Amino acid sequence: MPEMPEVETIRRSLAPRIEGKTITAVYIFSPKFIRNTDPETFTRTVEGKGLKALNRRGKYLIFVLSTGDMFLIHLRMAGRLLYCSASQERNKHTHVVFCLDGNDPTQLRFIDLRHFGGIYLVRKGRDLPPEGFRNLGPEILAPEFTLAYLETVLKKKKARIKSLLLDQSLLAGLGNIYADEVLHEAGINPMRPGGSLSFEEIHRLYGVIQRVIREAVRERGTTFATYVDGEGKAGNYASRLKVYQRQGESCLRCGTPVERLKIGSRSSYFCPRCQV
Repeated sequence: MPEMPEVETIRRSLAPRIEGKTITAVYIFSPKFIRNTDPETFTRTVEGKGLKALNRRGKYLIFVLSTGDMFLIHLRMAGRLLYCSASQERNKHTHVVFCLDGNDPTQLRFIDLRHFGGIYLVRKGRDLPPEGFRNLGPEILAPEFTLAYLETVLKKKKARIKSLLLDQSLLAGLGNIYADEVLHEAGINPMRPGGSLSFEEIHRLYGVIQRVIREAVRERGTTFATYVDGEGKAGNYASRLKVYQRQGESCLRCGTPVERLKIGSRSSYFCPRCQV
């Protein structure tokens, strides 16, 4: 968390506000969040440069500078990006501030309560993006994510389907919330090996992934605790969740209590009757 719908919502809320502006200053209060270089190099590369575009790949936000250099931000568990007036009181968990030009000076603030997020500098012709970015699989809603691709990815796999859906090198952007939701909607138990799914089940899963993610993007993502968009607004998808964090509550399809189990280090929520 945030997952693809949340990161895309953040991108859409920020892009009209920051694209075309110049970064006049950078304040780094917690140097450890600059993950792949020193704060001085990062500041020197970014200050005084225009923000040409804000893009997204998987769960990464891509800030393209006027020089062709970039920096990437991954929010991990509890990271936030807030666009606000320079005069607004600063959250105590604000670690990096980008000052932007304009008649009414504004800032883009990187806030992270859990300290898992990170910022990566990618200078044109000099730096490689982080390994996790380089190894991303196809985007959930991109033309490259086809039924044939999903069938190939799952074929003969012994790993559990929930773990495979969370593998960003196979499919970029899906996380714990939406993996639980799509498996419930598709009627597939999260413990099943990927290779055990029939073609009909894979076909159903493929359609559900795209439908659920599109709905979540339209609803601006899911807010439980920390997630908000770039202007501090919550998402609306939480009311649509069928199983995630509903342990002990009745399945909305069959009435059976929703159960929780651990797969790897992640909690998984599912209906033992609907998901076989």
